[in-house]
Amino acid sequence: MLYEMIAVVRPGNIVEVKEIAHKAGTLLLQNGGVIRSLTNWGPFLLTKPVKKHQQKHDSGHHFVLRFDASPVVQEKVRKAVAIDPRMIRCGVVKMVGGDKLVGEHGIKGMSEIGANGPVWRKGEKKDGGLFGSHAVSR
Repeated sequence: MLYEMIAVVRPGNIVEVKEIAHKAGTLLLQNGGVIRSLTNWGPFLLTKPVKKHQQKHDSGHHFVLRFDASPVVQEKVRKAVAIDPRMIRCGVVKMVGGDKLVGEHGIKGMSEIGANGPVWRKGEKKDGGLFGSHAVSR
């Protein structure tokens, strides 16, 4: 099954982001998963301050990992990444129609990032959510 993981790492050190992405990718590959894409979204303001590991965060470095794996492996990767103290938030969604990849990058996820910020699919809410006022429509 095709999954998309959006992870938010504490900002300030790109090395931490790379280490967490490498950890998730290695765990996937060791358990028979396939990495489809890894996208660095960079730092974004969070919609509201988040307290995690006795620290308050108002921004975070986002990355998206799209992968194929069994539900058991997906859960193992999500748990391994989520317990890392450098993480602020992590979410995994199952991509509907993931068995029918279209084009070079496959099916579109919840959002795709362009030069000016996230691009939402037609008909989705543009206010609130993960990106708050940063969401733009094209």
